[in-house]
Amino acid sequence: MTIQKLLHGVDEISTWIGKAFAWLIVALMLLVCVEVFKRYILNMPTAWVFDVSNMLYGTLFMMCGAYTLAQDGHVRGDFLYGSMKPRRQAGLDLVLYVVFFLPGILALTWAGWIYFGDSLKMHETTFNATPLPVYPFKLIIPIAGAVVLLQGVAEMVRCIVCIRTGEWTPRLKDADEIDVVEQQLAGSIYVDEATKREAMAKAKSIDEHARQRSGGSMS
Repeated sequence: MTIQKLLHGVDEISTWIGKAFAWLIVALMLLVCVEVFKRYILNMPTAWVFDVSNMLYGTLFMMCGAYTLAQDGHVRGDFLYGSMKPRRQAGLDLVLYVVFFLPGILALTWAGWIYFGDSLKMHETTFNATPLPVYPFKLIIPIAGAVVLLQGVAEMVRCIVCIRTGEWTPRLKDADEIDVVEQQLAGSIYVDEATKREAMAKAKSIDEHARQRSGGSMS
């Protein structure tokens, strides 16, 4: 197995997990809509909805972290980084991963496991009229930490490869904003073909410029 296949394998795991847990957005939306209807129309509020919505949102936020990292979607200060050569970008990333990322994620995963164990031992529940178990939610903390750690190790390997070759390895491609723009233009009946082609050319030019500024790490 080549390094590229290994990196794409980890990217696929993170992407699959991120997309699977993204469906919690739908569940959260339905839950809130039903509760609004019950609370303000039927005057029958539900005591546990607030806790469940917090757990759903927290689970979504934590379990999609590895997907965001795989897609190079986390916020980065681009003032100096974008003007660097790929090797220098990779060297800087590698140092930051070792100094900040690894200690932080390892601490999160270890502490999360301890929190889960303590919560499970006491069968911790929420404080409301309808108590809910908390330990399943706390189990998400070490699981999310382990998934992000796996993706982080892959990113460190990607940095090492870039330092050796001088080029960023291609990432596993997912849907980009440029794809959405193209789909919307293709389905529009109010824009003529010439205008569609011009708009797509401009959008692709902006997208390519952004990729070049990031040293190709988003490709």
